[in-house]
Amino acid sequence: MTLTILEPRAAALELDGMMVGRILPSARRRTVGPFIFFDVMGPAEFASGKGMDVRPHPHIGLATVTYLFDGEIVHRDSLGYTQPIRPGEINWMTAGRGIAHSERMSGEVRARGSRLHGIQLWVALPDEAEEAEPSFDHYDAGVMPEKEIEGARVRLLAGSAYGMTSPVKTYSPMVYAEIDLRPGATLALPEEHPELAIYEVDTNRMVLFDEDTKSFTPEIATHLMLIGGTSVGKRHIWWNFVSSSKERIERAKADWRARRFATVVDDEVEFVELPER
Repeated sequence: MTLTILEPRAAALELDGMMVGRILPSARRRTVGPFIFFDVMGPAEFASGKGMDVRPHPHIGLATVTYLFDGEIVHRDSLGYTQPIRPGEINWMTAGRGIAHSERMSGEVRARGSRLHGIQLWVALPDEAEEAEPSFDHYDAGVMPEKEIEGARVRLLAGSAYGMTSPVKTYSPMVYAEIDLRPGATLALPEEHPELAIYEVDTNRMVLFDEDTKSFTPEIATHLMLIGGTSVGKRHIWWNFVSSSKERIERAKADWRARRFATVVDDEVEFVELPER
């Protein structure tokens, strides 16, 4: 059994001073199955009048997946969706050929002050879905299947594992699960997925497994997030764009620079400029 440990590094995001830790992509590992991006938001405390603001920005070739342990964020996009996301829910936004969105805290949440702790993932889309029509889906916390297995409570957020299938619409074989493991217990890893990793919420680190690893016994952490699946192949990533084609990324850069993406409904004034590099 070979274990590789990834620690988060600080990511430069405009979240009013909140620490964001980026684990994927890493110099040691770019992807785990179709998962190409793994950001940890917080945990953070916002005083009254403060809050998170991620201004409108674009995506292509991926799906964003937002999951909160604590707090509330309001998603808005260029399709016209406005959706608060709260702990236990899944926001799945398929960018496909192109979408823009923003993520902010509401005025009500700002007024009272709040906490925020969560994860945002990017899922690289397979070749046949890279240019799909953009879409947005929200799933309430109560629709996620759960199961007790030996020493653990598994809540399946997306994909399939442990004899369960999530209702979340996905585009390639994967698993995304939240697991509460009893102290000292060993977790059997789902054998149907060739690439797997576990994020230990309590210790804020990711453990990567090789294909020969069948189980995992954490030293301390008992609150785990399991990701994995089948790779969709080589992907290029530049800023918020993911594609199998460098030329497609260049087109997306030109489109955002020229303001050819549709604007975010009810959030049309501000936007993030295309970075220089």
